[in-house]
Amino acid sequence: MMLPTRGGHRREEAQGARGLLRGLGVALDNGVPIVSVNYEQFQKVRNGHGLIAALDQSGGSTPKTLALYGISQDAYSSDAEMFDLVHEMRSRIMRSPSFQGDRIVGAILFQDTIGRQVDGRRTADYLWDVKGIVPFLKIDKGLDAELNGVQVMNPVPDLGPVLTRAIAGKIFGTKMRSFITLPDRVGITAVVRQQFGLASQIAATGLVPIIEPEIDIYSPGKAEAEALLKATINEELAKLPGERRVILKLTLPDHDDFYGEFVGNPKVLRVLALSGGYTREQADDRLARNHGVIASFSRALLESLRVTQSAQEFDATLDASIASIVRASNT
Repeated sequence: MMLPTRGGHRREEAQGARGLLRGLGVALDNGVPIVSVNYEQFQKVRNGHGLIAALDQSGGSTPKTLALYGISQDAYSSDAEMFDLVHEMRSRIMRSPSFQGDRIVGAILFQDTIGRQVDGRRTADYLWDVKGIVPFLKIDKGLDAELNGVQVMNPVPDLGPVLTRAIAGKIFGTKMRSFITLPDRVGITAVVRQQFGLASQIAATGLVPIIEPEIDIYSPGKAEAEALLKATINEELAKLPGERRVILKLTLPDHDDFYGEFVGNPKVLRVLALSGGYTREQADDRLARNHGVIASFSRALLESLRVTQSAQEFDATLDASIASIVRASNT
């Protein structure tokens, strides 16, 4: 079943959205994009129980991910070999009997991953058609140098082609990450405005954007940064056209239920928590105290998996990890 999206009627974003859509080759009807979202996927993301697995480690973070998995850098001599190895790891996770749609709401993929296959199917098709898991795509190009206590995203000059590829590849939504180190109002405002600016363009195509302004868990002003971030997000949500929806992926806060008002906001499809360097036990403990928020973990999900484990050991380890995160998410 397909649900037509409603287009951008507001003058303040109409010109930018129309330009992007024309660049994407999306047809317009009186300025309204003729695109669709998968209704079943939309309902699952909005109401599903479990977690959204972050399997989107990019070039910069892949060596560390492989090292934690038990594959050192001397096991590969090029980026191509490195990405082959990390895809093998991701494929092993996706094929595991424990990695199923009854507990995994969605999975965020790296751009290299959507061009690859799992068991003879395109990765996104495998996730949805075989596992019942909604596919998302990481689209940012990494972080700029720190300024005013934050790192905004690098420019995304190929946004149009990336979104075209995502739509063609049956991707449901996108993800973009920024990083906040200090509670600087100017810096945090820059992060949030950049995120929502791109999110508005992405939402105009029918894709659902995940906005991820991560706060450093070791920041000396973490709680203050969280307060500034929440206020700035509220300002940008108020400007978002009524038919647009975003997903928020936020660092687990110092104060329980601090982001609770976003859970019931009609412009927020879902609120996710990132583990941000906490161990799984620490992240689960914090997540369980934030009601209505579900996990979107990477390191905390994968921390006990090893390349040397047998199929049975690997599946049992992954099953235990998913089970503990799901319990924390379902509060």
